[in-house]
Amino acid sequence: MVLLIMAAGSGSRYGKLKQFDELGPNGEFLMEFSIYDAIKSGFNHIVLITKSENKDFLYNYLREKINDSVKLDVVIQDIDDLPDGIIAHSGRKKPWGTAHAVWCARDYINTDFAIINADDYYGSKAFQKAARFFNHSHDQNNYGLVSYRLKNTLSEFGSVSRGVCKVSDGKLDSINEHLKIEKNKNVIIDNDSGNILSEKDYVSMNFWLCKSNFFEHLNEYIKEEIKNLDDIEKSEIYLPFAAQKLLSENIINIDVVDSDSKWFGVTYKEDKDNSVRKLASYTREGIYPTPLWS
Repeated sequence: MVLLIMAAGSGSRYGKLKQFDELGPNGEFLMEFSIYDAIKSGFNHIVLITKSENKDFLYNYLREKINDSVKLDVVIQDIDDLPDGIIAHSGRKKPWGTAHAVWCARDYINTDFAIINADDYYGSKAFQKAARFFNHSHDQNNYGLVSYRLKNTLSEFGSVSRGVCKVSDGKLDSINEHLKIEKNKNVIIDNDSGNILSEKDYVSMNFWLCKSNFFEHLNEYIKEEIKNLDDIEKSEIYLPFAAQKLLSENIINIDVVDSDSKWFGVTYKEDKDNSVRKLASYTREGIYPTPLWS
């Protein structure tokens, strides 16, 4: 099984490259705990998407830690790497977005694969359930989304954007993006739309379970979307919107897999202390060894 990790972000709200912040008890990156959990659940190929300046560092850093039985690839999200017939805009400096990031790994993955963010903590049960999905789902049109309860994904230090899932009989009907979700006096509200949300709502944290044909779908989606961008220099092509389009056109169906886990991350710089405390606590409880790769 393959785990694809998106680590090409800029960390604008966090103030630095949060993917490489030392949060673990022995200075581990947050993504290392996801990699550890994934390997423990049976994943044996790790692919990271990053910027060109980070490629060698990431490969050397992780290769020293991860057992050689696990394959490791580090891939660049190259602005000029686009589907045939599409020419990159000369003024473009910003990456094309998460859908394009995943597509850039097409030459490194030829089987089913999971996708996560580098700067999120997902929990060991989430990877166990992802592995179980792949072991039991053999339909190439049956995808999965490892989901979290909204109450377990909020930040104490500011609003968050979340894709709130509409679910029927364990299947994803749609994802509605809410851009400024905050909890205020026990009420969870999206300040952008004014919608009141339930703490039990399922939300997407970009933990997707994809089949190998996803790259073919992304190829066509990127071709179509890049022509319709509002701002060719700054607008992005997002992974959840690609999945939503395939779902709405009945090309794929998506199982909603309850992670049964608490998420945390580092959206804001103030989130760092909370993440450090939780990782230290999990280590003291024996959930993780210390050092992690001992």
